[in-house]
Amino acid sequence: MAGVVETRDLTKTFTVRAKAGRVRRERREVVAVAGIDLRISSGEMVGYIGPNGAGKSTTIKMMTGVLTPSAGTVRVLGLDPITSRVELVRRIGVVFGQRTQLWWDLPLRDSFDLLRAVYRIDPQRYHANLAAFVDLLDLGPMLDTPVRQLSLGQRMRGELTAALLHDPALVFLDEPTIGLDVVSKHAVRRFLAEMNRDHGTTVVLTTHDLADIEQLCERMVIIDHGRIVHDGPLEEFRIRHGTQRTVVVDLEVEGPPLQVPNTTVVRVDGARQWLSFDRTVTTAAAVVAAVVALRPIRDVAIEEPAVEELVRELYERGGGA
Repeated sequence: MAGVVETRDLTKTFTVRAKAGRVRRERREVVAVAGIDLRISSGEMVGYIGPNGAGKSTTIKMMTGVLTPSAGTVRVLGLDPITSRVELVRRIGVVFGQRTQLWWDLPLRDSFDLLRAVYRIDPQRYHANLAAFVDLLDLGPMLDTPVRQLSLGQRMRGELTAALLHDPALVFLDEPTIGLDVVSKHAVRRFLAEMNRDHGTTVVLTTHDLADIEQLCERMVIIDHGRIVHDGPLEEFRIRHGTQRTVVVDLEVEGPPLQVPNTTVVRVDGARQWLSFDRTVTTAAAVVAAVVALRPIRDVAIEEPAVEELVRELYERGGGA
């Protein structure tokens, strides 16, 4: 598959002035991105995450030509984002959750029409795309409403349409669901999934909402202190870092905590008990079999560790394995 995004030893340092006494200041170098090697193939949907200050926004800015790398190389759609920035802009889409590319005082429809002129989109192609997006995102009732009067969820739907009207091969999304209600989040996620599936649009998604990653991305890249600490399938991350699992059993009658080898009862609520175990030591099947041998049960369920919790633990370890 073609490499839509390719970086090699990508590095960015900033020079800052820090206090070095009462009046004196000294210059020092701060490394924001420290030698990232990354390859994203056509049609992938990649979650690119990290704690605040990890370097993810700086990486995206270098990929989109906003910042010049201090060292290393970056190619996006085969182009150098700095020397070919105008051409690159015509082939990518960008959505920043707290910034807008819509005209605040104009109706949404007029913003789209202006973007048609900016991107020089063929009229037939423009009207076909707009009709499809209006249907997918339920934009019809708000097309004639000034952008400033739209709710956050409505405006984000407009931002996504604005970023995709010109059929970009690659879209960068920075916190596209921030502040949205449950209904709007669902609409945005469904739209992105359909665009990726039906049009093969490559998506790079940065977000603090791990539910976005779980529902949309098969691959997750985690950056911390300017370096990639994980790059692989979401399920691989869960297996590698989520060794603790939980068997939840509903017993026929209440009783004391179950004594099952290789497990710990972490909670009891009436006849329901939660048994935590390490999947590298035993299996859920073995735990359930041991419980059945001890007491009659009504129901059983397996709880996997939450990805958000596993990511938080990774951050707290400073990206360590």
